[in-house]
Amino acid sequence: MLEFAFKGSKKYYGWMTGLLVLIGIGFLVYLKQLDVGLGITGMSRDVSWGFYIANFTFLVGVAAGGVMVVLPYYLHDYKAFGRITILGEFLAIASVVMCVTFILVDLGQPMRVFNVFIYMSPNSVLFWDTVVLQGYLLLNLIIGWNVLEAERNGVHYQPWLKPLIYLSIPWAVSIHTVTAYLYCGLPGRGFWMTAILAPRFLASAFAAGPALLILLCMIVRKTTHFDPGKEQIQSLAKIVAYAICVNVFFLLCEVFVAFYSKIPEHTDHLKYLYAGLHGHNLLVPWMWASLILMAIGIVLLVNPVTRKNESVLTVACIVIFIGTYIDKGLGMISGGFVPNPLHHINEYWPTLPEAMITLGIWALGFLILTVLFKMAIGVKEEVRA
Repeated sequence: MLEFAFKGSKKYYGWMTGLLVLIGIGFLVYLKQLDVGLGITGMSRDVSWGFYIANFTFLVGVAAGGVMVVLPYYLHDYKAFGRITILGEFLAIASVVMCVTFILVDLGQPMRVFNVFIYMSPNSVLFWDTVVLQGYLLLNLIIGWNVLEAERNGVHYQPWLKPLIYLSIPWAVSIHTVTAYLYCGLPGRGFWMTAILAPRFLASAFAAGPALLILLCMIVRKTTHFDPGKEQIQSLAKIVAYAICVNVFFLLCEVFVAFYSKIPEHTDHLKYLYAGLHGHNLLVPWMWASLILMAIGIVLLVNPVTRKNESVLTVACIVIFIGTYIDKGLGMISGGFVPNPLHHINEYWPTLPEAMITLGIWALGFLILTVLFKMAIGVKEEVRA
C-alpha cells in the first residue's frame, strides 16, 4: 500500500516538498537548541513547561478525539462511519507522533527519555503517560494497517483484531486522562488542582479532534475522487457541537468555584488570564479571543440550519479548533505557572526558535498524515474502481 504515497500530482509533490523544507528548518533550529540548551526558549525557573508541552497537551486531545469515529462504528455498528474510521485512526497516529516529538525536544537532552524505561516507576504519572501514548500509537498502527489491507483485498478484517479494536476505545480515553493527571496531581499549582480537569480535557479533545477531521474530510473531497460522505460529516459536526458546549460549561464551572470560594490560589490564575493581574496582561486578548471563537462555534453548530451549510460548518470547525488550541495550549500552561506559588508574576511567551521548532514538528505530523491519507484514499479509490 505504501506505493500510493509515491504517486501524485505536481501540487501533491509541491506540498510534500514544502513540508520537508519546514521540517529541515525546524531540525536545524533544534540542533542549535541541543547545542546551546533550553535557554533559547522563553521558559524560566518559574515556567518550566512552555510551548512544546502546550502543543503536546493539545495534540494528545486530537489523538484521543479519533475515538469519536471508532466507537460508533465498531461498538454501535454505525455503518456510515466506515468510510472515515480509517481517517480518524490515521489522524491519531500522526498526532501521537507529534506528541512524542514535542516531549523529546522539551527534554533538552533527548537521551533522558531512556531514564523512564531504565528506572521504571509505577508511582510516576509520567511513566504511565509514556506507556499509554506508545500503546495507543501501536494499537492504531496495527488496527489501521490491517483493516485497510483487508478492505483492499475485499475481505473482512481478521478476528484477532476485534479485541484490539475494543481495547483502543478505553485506551483513547486513558491517554488524555493520564495527561490531565500530570497536571492535577501537582499540589502546588492551584489552577490545575481540580478533579474536573480530566473531563474538561476530554470534552475539548472530542471537540478539537473531530473538528480537525471534518476539515480534513473537506480537503479530501476537494483534492481527490473520494467523498467521505455528507451524513458522516454531519454526524461528526453534532459530536463537535455537544463536546464544545460541555467544554465551555466545564470552564464556567471552574470560574464559579474559584470566585465563589474566593481562594487566591484559584482566582489569581483566572484573573491573570482573563483580566490581567498587577499590570501583567500578556494573555488577556488571547484568552478572550478563545472564548469568543468557541462561542461562535457553538452558535453555528447548535443551530441545524447553519450546521448543515458546509461552508458555515467549515468556519465553525476552524474557529473551534483555534479556540480550543488557545484555551488548552497557551491558557492551560501559562495559567498554571503564572503567577507562581508565591504569587509572583513572571510571564511567558514562546521565542522565535521555539516557534520554528514547533512549526517543524507540525510539518512532520502533516507529512505523516498526508502519506497515511494518500494510502487510505488510494485503497478506497482502487476498491471502488
